[in-house]
Amino acid sequence: MHALLKRYAGLVGATLIAAWPMSATASETVVTLENGIAGTLNLPDGAEKVPAVLMLHGFAGSRDEVASIYKREAEALAAKGIGSLRIDFRGFGESTGNAEDLTVDSQLEDALSSLSFLRGNEHVDPARLGVLGFSLGGGIAILTADREPGTVKSLVTWSSVGDFHKDMVGDVGQKAFDKAASKGVAVIDFGDHQLVLKKGFFNSLDRFPLTAAIARYRGAYLAIAGSDDFSGAYVEPFVASSAANPKEAVVLPGENHIYHALSYFSSGVEPVIAKTADWFAKTL
Repeated sequence: MHALLKRYAGLVGATLIAAWPMSATASETVVTLENGIAGTLNLPDGAEKVPAVLMLHGFAGSRDEVASIYKREAEALAAKGIGSLRIDFRGFGESTGNAEDLTVDSQLEDALSSLSFLRGNEHVDPARLGVLGFSLGGGIAILTADREPGTVKSLVTWSSVGDFHKDMVGDVGQKAFDKAASKGVAVIDFGDHQLVLKKGFFNSLDRFPLTAAIARYRGAYLAIAGSDDFSGAYVEPFVASSAANPKEAVVLPGENHIYHALSYFSSGVEPVIAKTADWFAKTL
């Protein structure tokens, strides 16, 4: 979550893309999915039927994510023979649609549609699919795994929300909720740009209890968060309550919401990327 961090995502993310060149062992293809969803499909070169991971970005983000951490994760996965698809939710990045129409329902619909795309790709093994979600996208990833228990074999969340309503209040403030309730819309100020959200978005936050969804999930489950972030409080209770097998909770001491991905000297994101790639390699 933490919308203020997104102020830096465009500038810093664009700068850092050049610092992590695409691995020679994989190829990237920009694809357009159902409903105008834009995505980047990453497949290991020469592979025929590989496991693959759907990657879901955070609130008001885009498919490479802050400091290109999703692009870097895609490369780490490809090095282990795992494909990936990272998408822009409708209204964000290069996808069609209006950001003001965002709801939890719409993002879940996009995730399920993207999972179906992966399942039908001729180079992907439909029996070995995983989902990775960051921040708000972590909540969408949990819902996706809950809706498609026979498809999602492995789930990983980074700094995931645990309660859509509570965590969004903590991010944008109660005044935004009150404004949407009274005026029908609320304007979220990111500093360098604004996001208009309709009442429907705020209403949708109460329709999807994540505690119940994760308790039903029976695939592999890895939850990662930093101790200095709100999401750290959810990791151990969620993993403990889940029916997942295998499962693991990782709370990183001193790490923030983005694992200091914007810090050149103290970034803790590389161990997160490596741990995630290893987890999917073992569970898919």
